[in-house]
Amino acid sequence: MTHPFPTPPIQPLNRLQALDGLLITADRWRRAHEYHRQRQNAHYQSLNQPGIVCGLGVRAIPAPSSVKAEYRDHRWVEIQPGIAIDLAGNVIVVPNTIPFRIATEVPDSEPVMIYLVVSYVDPEQLRRDEQNNDFVEETFRIDEKRQRPEPTEIELCRIFLQPGPVSITLPTDVFFPGYNNLDLRYRIQAQSRPQAIVRMALVSHKDPEYARTFFNLAYLLQAVEVLHPSLRGADDVGQVSLEENIQDHDLLYLTGKEAISLNSREFEALKIYLDKGGVLLVDAPNDATALIESIQILAQQLDYPLKPLEELRRNHPLRTKPFLFAALPMIQQQVIQVSIGGGIILVVGDLASAWGADQDLTLSRVVIRTAQELGVNILQYAWRRRQLFGLQQEDYSAQW
Repeated sequence: MTHPFPTPPIQPLNRLQALDGLLITADRWRRAHEYHRQRQNAHYQSLNQPGIVCGLGVRAIPAPSSVKAEYRDHRWVEIQPGIAIDLAGNVIVVPNTIPFRIATEVPDSEPVMIYLVVSYVDPEQLRRDEQNNDFVEETFRIDEKRQRPEPTEIELCRIFLQPGPVSITLPTDVFFPGYNNLDLRYRIQAQSRPQAIVRMALVSHKDPEYARTFFNLAYLLQAVEVLHPSLRGADDVGQVSLEENIQDHDLLYLTGKEAISLNSREFEALKIYLDKGGVLLVDAPNDATALIESIQILAQQLDYPLKPLEELRRNHPLRTKPFLFAALPMIQQQVIQVSIGGGIILVVGDLASAWGADQDLTLSRVVIRTAQELGVNILQYAWRRRQLFGLQQEDYSAQW
């Protein structure tokens, strides 16, 4: 799968070989300096992710007096000076405030999300005056668009435009912006690059309770970045059936109470997924006897027989990576049970029910955090298993 913050291209760097009598031409001078730029960008891409370094705030302003009367409306914002670094490691510097008019019209009945982005502009790609200048300034461009930002663009803000006349305003609550409000919640800061983005999907099946803990899966993915920064949870939890393309997910989550029964296509797809390093997490309530027994039988059929975690090595990654567990967590006054067979993990005790706030807000912080830490261990195990399998496959570098 593709990492949202890919590593540098796998290609050798060429540097100028300095010898006595070397003739310095404009091309050689350019290539000699391009080498250093490529090394710097490669270093940034290898260890960091793109984002905003500082500044680049956005605020609503009155229309500048210098614009034509027809454009003096309530659609103006001001972008503050600041610095960002893009996906390729290029530094974007906005040295001065920039007034910008939101031009999108929304004539229909449905609101429209627009994105304000900044991107790097290579001066080599610009038209130049015929005058010879010794130095050229690296620059940038600001764009307003309806589509989500491209990988090379840095989001400054987004605005959910309401149909009809538009008046851009600051939100009353910055955590919950409304229509025509500046929304700065999704800006990405430049920071250390995670080793991987972990993708989880809920498996849909015939049991009517298959989605009962769906929202708690998102709580776990949100917790990963804080509890174990070298991993990052994907923005959204997927939802798949076993007949679909499940290879794009590191972890498949399945729950319910009824026995699981797979047809031949589902069985074969799951077998391929597990044999390529994928992980199936089955999270069963204590009274889900039918589901538990069917998973134990399925694990045997898939050649991944389950064993209790207590019978495995004491340094098994589910027990030690990244969080150390001697005793397993207690959910609803009962200790959960964990069995594992290669790519199948069976948890008995409804672990995901403690990954988020319960409806009555009765779960303690200790219970939630302990359950989340075990969940992070499971995600780390799923990512690491796929990575180790992938390293033994052809063209692994193009997938990760």
